[in-house]
Amino acid sequence: MRFAGKIAVVTGAASGIGKAAVLKLASEGAHVFAADIDEAGGQALAEQSNGKIDFVRCDVTKPSDIEALMNAAATKGGGIDIVFNNAAAGGDRAPIDEISPEGWDRTMDLVLKSVAMGIRYAAPHMKGRKGASIVNTASVAALGAGYSPIAYAVAKAGVLHLSKVAATDLAQYGIRVNAICPGFINTNIFTASLDVPGELKTQANDVIAQMSANAQPVARGGQPEDIANAVAYLASEESSFMTGTHLLVDGGLTIGQRHAWDKETPGMFDALLAMEEAAKAGAGA
Repeated sequence: MRFAGKIAVVTGAASGIGKAAVLKLASEGAHVFAADIDEAGGQALAEQSNGKIDFVRCDVTKPSDIEALMNAAATKGGGIDIVFNNAAAGGDRAPIDEISPEGWDRTMDLVLKSVAMGIRYAAPHMKGRKGASIVNTASVAALGAGYSPIAYAVAKAGVLHLSKVAATDLAQYGIRVNAICPGFINTNIFTASLDVPGELKTQANDVIAQMSANAQPVARGGQPEDIANAVAYLASEESSFMTGTHLLVDGGLTIGQRHAWDKETPGMFDALLAMEEAAKAGAGA
């Protein structure tokens, strides 16, 4: 019961990573304020919790909603100990030579500004509370190209740097700030914006799960619980010597090219050597 007596706030809480984090924190003693625009999903989560979870409707693209969420949690709980700024979506998928200013701004508001405002409105309620911890969801997309559309990648890189500089601002109050960089996690974030029937989205999620299992050294798709476990670690006293940094939870996705772990897949240098040997053999013949 690492979080007995603690007050936690989780955004994007009605499904996926957020839901798993809510259940994890609540299972270890926290009273969790679960925030989402999905009222049905959020209410169901609260109703099944025996009073351990309160649902608060919150659109994180609206700073006033975020402020109201943090105020509600602090008023009922006497303050806030843990914040998991998790809510996001894929954002505008257009490449840089086609994206509209409006699409860019919508993505930044949802993925980056929401985290900044989550920190902004939570921090006053966390000052001086022993073990106060803020955790932000970044992404492997923050670390390199090719993992997501460009606007989302830039926004998540902003989340990563925001976590570092916010940690310096808030250290004087005893508030730690860290980030998590998930890899491919089996949630609906990749297909939520697709204009297709629900059954096709389910099929697409299955395909993505299989692709991710084949794309990384850990031969299974990532699960929301994998990230929830990392959240719990960063929120707990076990990580009390960590701030301004991030945990990479990606099944090894960012290690490098597939030949780094799959010996049956030749690397570029191995392929060049094979070509050289074949050329020598041909010349000898």
